[in-house]
Amino acid sequence: MRLSTVILPIDRWHEGGRDAWARAEELGFHTAYTYDHLSWRSFRDRTWFGALPTLTAAATTTSRLRLGTLVTSPNFRHPVTLAKELISLDDISGGRITLGIGAGGSGFDATALGQEAWTPKERADRFGEFVPLLDRLLTEDAVTQHGTHYSAVEARNIPGCVQRPRLPFAVAATGPRGLRLAARHGQAWVTTGDPKLYESGTPEQSVEALREQSEKLAAACEETGRDASGLDRILLTGFTPDRNTPLESVDAFVDFAGRHAELGFTEIAVHAPIPDSDFDTDPAVYERIATEALAQLGGRPGGFTP
Repeated sequence: MRLSTVILPIDRWHEGGRDAWARAEELGFHTAYTYDHLSWRSFRDRTWFGALPTLTAAATTTSRLRLGTLVTSPNFRHPVTLAKELISLDDISGGRITLGIGAGGSGFDATALGQEAWTPKERADRFGEFVPLLDRLLTEDAVTQHGTHYSAVEARNIPGCVQRPRLPFAVAATGPRGLRLAARHGQAWVTTGDPKLYESGTPEQSVEALREQSEKLAAACEETGRDASGLDRILLTGFTPDRNTPLESVDAFVDFAGRHAELGFTEIAVHAPIPDSDFDTDPAVYERIATEALAQLGGRPGGFTP
């Protein structure tokens, strides 16, 4: 199991932004992700920077830490321009980029470009075109493809990614169409759990919901002829009924992570502390979890090793 972190792009680079990414590497996190939004929820009227420029700066500040998005979506991205930026970022980082990618939602990004918010079916339709086209753009020197929503005409992407055949996709999905995309194109699957349980569900119900999601992923892999064991499974924490309780102590995190490791999750991502937000956790406990939790989990039956 890997332990990763999420650093929201809320600090000016020379006023704490750079230090957050450097510290994530020092603490030994496997990957440091950031959200790819134009703004997000309670941060709408607060400082918020772009994901890809932030990751580019982080790539020049770190040398071992993997970097990525959780998640990029079609809400304001186009596969052709995104592919060029990702190839550049993969080159600058020396091949340390993971693209977390999802269908997007109905938040601020959905209408920021002046369009009407897409229905769930429209989001799924677009996602179904977006991912395969992006896959081609990142693996082929020149691509021409005409789709209903996204097209490319002699789009050149030379020399391609440092990582071969391309940088890995971590596909966020819970529905059948998205899970099939994860099975076909993903190197990892991402979930935040069942959002219907966030307000009134229990941790036990959440575990069962995640078990069901994992079973549906395995079925999608079988349908596409893929071995499900070859697909990493990432849990982005903070959105299950547990909320931030797993970050209250090292023991609490070990218990939480161990229960989810038994479901087959291979990576858990925790948010870096942010005062006066939903992620207002104790920085000292967060750092202890980063440096101590994996060693404890290594001895748990069914748990993971560092």
